[in-house]
Amino acid sequence: MTNLEKFENAFIEAFMIEKDQLTGLEYQSITAWDSVGHMALVAALEDAFDIMMEMDDIIDMGSFEIAKETVKKYDVEL
Repeated sequence: MTNLEKFENAFIEAFMIEKDQLTGLEYQSITAWDSVGHMALVAALEDAFDIMMEMDDIIDMGSFEIAKETVKKYDVEL
């Protein structure tokens, strides 16, 4: 599994959505992406890539696209 697939799967599993819903996905744009869902996503990403995100990055991660850039800051190539 590639890093991009791991990344996408973290979203798919945390929010129980389909892959075609990922592009343009934003915080609170779906019911599952509330504050609790956000923390589940963070945990899934941290587990998938063996990283520990900083609080500012967690707070700022408000979309699928921003999350890609955030994960890249931790030396994860997508």
